[in-house]
Amino acid sequence: MTDLTPPVAAVRPHSFVAHGVTVDDPYAWLKDPNYPDVDDADVLAYLEAENAYFEGVIAPLKPLVDRLYEEMKGRIKEDESSVPQKDGAWLYWTAYETGGEYRKWWRRPVAGGDDELLLDEPALAQGKEYFRLGAFAVSNGGSLLAYAIDDSGAERFEIRVKDLATGAHLPDVIPGMLSDVVWTADDTGFLYGLANEQWRTDNARLHRLGTDPADDVVLYHEADEGFRVSVGETSARNWIVIGTGDHVTSEVRLVPASDPTAEPIVVSLRKTGREYDVDEHEGVLFIHTNDVDPQFRLCTAPIERPSEWSELIAPDPHFYMTGVECYAKFFVVEGREDGLDRLAVHRYDAPTAPQRIVFPEATYAAGFGDNPEYDMDVLRVGYESMVTPGTVYDYDVASGALTTLKVQEIPSGYDAGKYRSERLKIAARDGTEVPVSIVYPADFVRGGPLFLYAYGAYGHAIPPGFSTGRLSLLDRGFAYAIAHLRGGDDLGQQWYLDGKLEKRANTFNDFVDVARGLIADGWTTEGRIAIAGRSAGGELMGAVVHGPRGHWIPRHRPNNTTALPVGHGS
Repeated sequence: MTDLTPPVAAVRPHSFVAHGVTVDDPYAWLKDPNYPDVDDADVLAYLEAENAYFEGVIAPLKPLVDRLYEEMKGRIKEDESSVPQKDGAWLYWTAYETGGEYRKWWRRPVAGGDDELLLDEPALAQGKEYFRLGAFAVSNGGSLLAYAIDDSGAERFEIRVKDLATGAHLPDVIPGMLSDVVWTADDTGFLYGLANEQWRTDNARLHRLGTDPADDVVLYHEADEGFRVSVGETSARNWIVIGTGDHVTSEVRLVPASDPTAEPIVVSLRKTGREYDVDEHEGVLFIHTNDVDPQFRLCTAPIERPSEWSELIAPDPHFYMTGVECYAKFFVVEGREDGLDRLAVHRYDAPTAPQRIVFPEATYAAGFGDNPEYDMDVLRVGYESMVTPGTVYDYDVASGALTTLKVQEIPSGYDAGKYRSERLKIAARDGTEVPVSIVYPADFVRGGPLFLYAYGAYGHAIPPGFSTGRLSLLDRGFAYAIAHLRGGDDLGQQWYLDGKLEKRANTFNDFVDVARGLIADGWTTEGRIAIAGRSAGGELMGAVVHGPRGHWIPRHRPNNTTALPVGHGS
């Protein structure tokens, strides 16, 4: 019989000094010095004990696990494909095959003709323990494909170039890349960046086809080891964008796509704490920046005088502007209004009179999709909510009409009428109202079980989107809630800053107070909340369930309702 006593890791004295501070770490022995290769006998023995304990605990639940697996698998369409999108003379799309883990990349002529397989990920991954596709860039003329793969897990990619007319690969192979790929206007070369020893991209390089990569021209090198360099292009593809930044400060250079070795245009030299990004329309730069407000604003400047910024759209305390993209006849602005996604089209002759795309539900996630052409009249839009499966629309800018192109198919069936979704606001202890997105069965009985999820870090918002796996909880009587905590940027950059560094405790307190608020409002009862957070959300989980000495701390609300036995997180 398996021992169902959980293993306890041994405590072995160990300390190290960082920034003049001595840190005790009695569990340092659990990190194999050869990681990612783990061959330390003690570490392996402990992992085996943990696995044995898990298997023993889960064994009685195996029938339920198998049933849940079949349920979730039955909701996944294995031969999924994207909606074809026009780019020049071609329609491009991707598709999975039944049983496949990787995509195939396809295209066919707009004028009619046979489908053409551009890249076969399953074939590239065959026989490999690890495979990941990085950059994928078809040349401007459509005759070449530059793509990058990592088949070792090293998180460094190898660029390869394929002749799409013959299917043959060119001799150009560039290892160690960690960036996007951007073709020059004449398709004779492309820009990319190599990873340095710290896995940071501190450079932008130009490779000319047929030349030795060792001779590639370094167009820019970043001296600050905290900054990373990226390459991109403006919407009209006439300028290549070389950006550098460290998540709080950014700096942008532009080089002509027709002459990338020309003297770069520095849009504006870096200023600590200022972020900006740039697009271009007919010689005018459109600059999206947080220079005067964390909600961001939109400025313009003539490309001849790129640092002379004039405000076009002022910051709005209720609207967090997250992105701007230019097209031939209009530009589009994305953001979140009081935490809900907002999409709008702006005419160049009336830039402050937006044409908004309206969605009907109280909580949802929406965004502009892949719109590769500069002169477009119809925009691709993606939409989903906690009860609405992923939906792809075409939005006709002239008429304002949304045309449904595709709705996520759930093979085992799905009835949206069986579920309800709401957006709540729950006051944290300092009076700040925290948004909460919640979905529940139509016949949900208040006071029942509830699953609460949150992330709350790195300025990353958790969208209230659709999940087929979540349905297995809902169909068993659960409500499922997402707390949009400070630390994410759900309500704007200030929302992120208010959960960062010395204000980090706000994130933990918000989660605890949301849980208590859901109880106080009757959604659930004490002891019936399951909680989870992934990645940085794991730190959140540790903070909210344990006090400073590693034990549970019960607390009570001022109105004398019993609180969850969770830590104060401060």
